[in-house]
Amino acid sequence: MDFNYNQHPRATERVASGAPTVKSVIAKSQENAGRMHRINERIGLAITRSIGTMWAAYAFVLLSLVSLPAAILSHDSIIIVAWIAQTFLQLVLLPIIIVGQNIQAKASDARADATFEDAGAILEEAKQIQLHLAAQDEAIGNLLEKIRLLEIAKQPLT
Repeated sequence: MDFNYNQHPRATERVASGAPTVKSVIAKSQENAGRMHRINERIGLAITRSIGTMWAAYAFVLLSLVSLPAAILSHDSIIIVAWIAQTFLQLVLLPIIIVGQNIQAKASDARADATFEDAGAILEEAKQIQLHLAAQDEAIGNLLEKIRLLEIAKQPLT
């Protein structure tokens, strides 16, 4: 029995492309985009990186505290609740949420890298299995040939 191993094209593509990460997805997105799209993505990414820090959250806490005395002195519960919801929570939670998303993106990239490495290891294991099976095929073929020769030798001459 003859078997010719043909590697699947995706295996070669996988090695060439590497693991899909946030950075590689952004780079690929910008390859096919127009100039304005690339500029907009860069600006958005720069703003996200600067706002998505705990330092920005601390700065927003200080900024929101500027209007706290006025809200308290109004003695109006609606204004105080509005200050908490619209000023404090929105200003402070925005950068904190972005920090959390950045951490999740890093974890996702790490998982993608690990999965990529695992897939590469599995591919190499599958290649070893193919070699093992080929060796077994050869051994079985040799045994079958010996059995055939023994059967021929046992046949009476006519």
